[in-house]
Amino acid sequence: MERAEERPREQETDGRAPEPADLELLVHGVGGTTPEEMLGHARTVRVAGDDTAALFRRAEDASDSGPRSGPVQEAYVWCNLTSGDAGRALWLVLLPFMVVNLAHWMRPAAPVRPRTVRLYGLLVRLAALTLTVLLVAAACEVALDLVAWQCAGVPACAQRHFWLAFLTPDAAEGPGVRRWAELLGTSGGWWAQPGRRLALAAVVPGALVLLLWYLSHRTWSAYESHRPLVQEADRDSEADPRPDADDSALSRPGFWYGRRLVARLRAAHTAAGLLTVAAALATPAARFDHRPGGPAALDALSWLLAVLLLAVAGTAVAVVCRRGRDERRLDQELDRRLVRLLPLGALGLLLLAVLYTAWSRPGWRSAGRLPGDPAFGGLMLAQGALVVVLGAVAWGLHRRGADHRVPRERRRGVEERRVPDEERHESDPHRPPAPRTRMHGLGGPATTLLACALGGVMSGGVAQRVAEWLDGSGATLAGPPVLLTWQASMIPPLLAVLLALAARLAAGTARLARTERDRVRREHPGEPEDPSRTRAIAHTRAMAGLTDRAPLILIVLSAATLVLGGGALAGGLISGKTPDAAARGAVDAVRIAAAVSQGLGSWLVGLGFLLFVTWGRRAYRDRGARRTVGILWDVGTFWPRAAHPFAPPCYAERAVPDLTWRIATWTGATGGRLVLSGHSQGSVLAAAAAWQLSPSTRGRIALLTYGSPLERLYGRWFPAHFGPAALAGLHRDIACWSNLYRRTDPIGGPVRLPADGHPPVDQPPLRDPLAYGRTTEHPLPGPILGHSAYQADPAFARVRAHLLTRLHPELPAPREEPPAGRRS
Repeated sequence: MERAEERPREQETDGRAPEPADLELLVHGVGGTTPEEMLGHARTVRVAGDDTAALFRRAEDASDSGPRSGPVQEAYVWCNLTSGDAGRALWLVLLPFMVVNLAHWMRPAAPVRPRTVRLYGLLVRLAALTLTVLLVAAACEVALDLVAWQCAGVPACAQRHFWLAFLTPDAAEGPGVRRWAELLGTSGGWWAQPGRRLALAAVVPGALVLLLWYLSHRTWSAYESHRPLVQEADRDSEADPRPDADDSALSRPGFWYGRRLVARLRAAHTAAGLLTVAAALATPAARFDHRPGGPAALDALSWLLAVLLLAVAGTAVAVVCRRGRDERRLDQELDRRLVRLLPLGALGLLLLAVLYTAWSRPGWRSAGRLPGDPAFGGLMLAQGALVVVLGAVAWGLHRRGADHRVPRERRRGVEERRVPDEERHESDPHRPPAPRTRMHGLGGPATTLLACALGGVMSGGVAQRVAEWLDGSGATLAGPPVLLTWQASMIPPLLAVLLALAARLAAGTARLARTERDRVRREHPGEPEDPSRTRAIAHTRAMAGLTDRAPLILIVLSAATLVLGGGALAGGLISGKTPDAAARGAVDAVRIAAAVSQGLGSWLVGLGFLLFVTWGRRAYRDRGARRTVGILWDVGTFWPRAAHPFAPPCYAERAVPDLTWRIATWTGATGGRLVLSGHSQGSVLAAAAAWQLSPSTRGRIALLTYGSPLERLYGRWFPAHFGPAALAGLHRDIACWSNLYRRTDPIGGPVRLPADGHPPVDQPPLRDPLAYGRTTEHPLPGPILGHSAYQADPAFARVRAHLLTRLHPELPAPREEPPAGRRS
């Protein structure tokens, strides 16, 4: 089927056809889809937008083709924002940055404690800064230590890699090596001094930092710089008297306009990366100059360079600590002087460090490792301290948060909490939901810890693979810092914990599947039972319930990571040896366990690194694989880059303004009825767009969500922005809202909002499959749909028609009334 971006220009339309009276604006979910699939028609035309994100209609709906029955459907296709360009496959390298950026938005809801909220954001931003330093430090470890210092300083290693011949102090053998050395400089000559080798190798991490700056600047221009729609008359505080406690931050004018903050953070992180390269470059030279009898001029220059590095580093940290995002207004300011001067100053210091290190130092020889263990140990210690403090702050916010205050009469005890969510909702759909924040507000600290662990594993994996490639089967190199080896050795115990957890979850899922079989039998009384059909439906429902047990996985994973990471840090710093070497002389069991853990961990890191590179390469070439990668970005890059500027860009900063502009301009020009229809992640975009509308426009549209993670995922993991109070405020502001879900859906679920005098939002769970066995209407066994094909259910059209009727109560109701139990 033809992709949207491959559609010829002849099928576009100028949009001059008369606008319909009723419009359904469809927003797809994760993974993307084609406009043909969304609209159920082979011929579609683009009515607005570009090759990245656009609006489509059926060909006959884009022209004046006579009277229409039902609303005209218009599809907003945004999948190319995350998976269209082949270069987006390279975003896999930025995975730790994306994860820590998610942690920023996972704070508990506590609108009455602004200082604590700011402290939470500050701690996450500092943790994100350590990840940038960790990535650049890993690049310095590979380029400066392993290649320029260790391998190029050992003729036996350089002989295996002819491109290092001109850096080797002693002449290497082989005609090919000699010719290469003659082209680039004689062996043992000018480039052979350790300082000059390090200065040349610093090009690699320096280029990495500049590449990250370039990618962030380019995506900043394409995403953060899209100005959202602001209707000033309706944004005035006197015209919108709603209290902030009942509102969501997503309704603020500047929420989807992080242009200023990302620019400031980009400058600070770029400076931190360049300063990391400068420090890694100048430290070994300074240690040589500080020896007794060293050159006084170079010694003084090293101290001056150290003071300048500390001063600029302090400035970068101060920029990260300072608030630069103002969501309550459309912040058009841009700190141009800071954004330009801070990276340029750090680049100037890097060039000064290059000149200082490359200065001639007779008698300087490279031996052993560069001093990398203290640097990596300090980073691990700083990250651990930040996570612990962040956990304390998050716990305090959760305990004092508004969504944690439950009236005493709703505290029913343990028996009520054990009732499944669906049964409790169906028994009393008007009851307000109890607080459902995951992990007691510690989801953000746990996610930050996992981001740091992921960054450490990736850094250690790259260093170990490069060391093994350079050294071959010999033992001529000292290898990477022992702390990275300790980190890799902790992977097998962590996998053992995860395997035990997986076994427990599998056993629980099997028990739940047996319980669901009885429920399936009760739902189809009088029909002949098909045991295999019953087992399939029950198994699908049980597997869908695994989503609600994700907190257990994150709790176990983060706790094990914290304990094992602390053990690796202590073992590496105390012993100063690899686990295998440190266990020598111990009892046989400890020695064998250390050797097995170190060897298996190194192998697993290598395998993971190989799979990571292979997946990225395949995604770069294969559009289908790139679409799979895009699903990960669909979930992880919904939020603005408030913590890390090098994270993949936030597609919602383009998609939400697109939707708000379309809704506001269409309703303002036609005065017609509009149903904003969102599936899966599209329902989150639809809700975000509805929040951005002015109160008058918001009160003229209907919201239809299906397979929606608004409460099940976003409300529980991001309570400050999608908690019960925020969703209830949205329910009151829009004209009407209906939500469809299935028990077999692993992603979507009810939104659990109290009626409060309005018709309930949640419809009863849809039947899935539509028919248990063969019937007159379904002569063939129907599929179990789960998260897909909501529009194929007859209830979808009925609920949509009822929403249109509620938008204009004076119009007669449709002839086909919804069945009992399905009223919206």
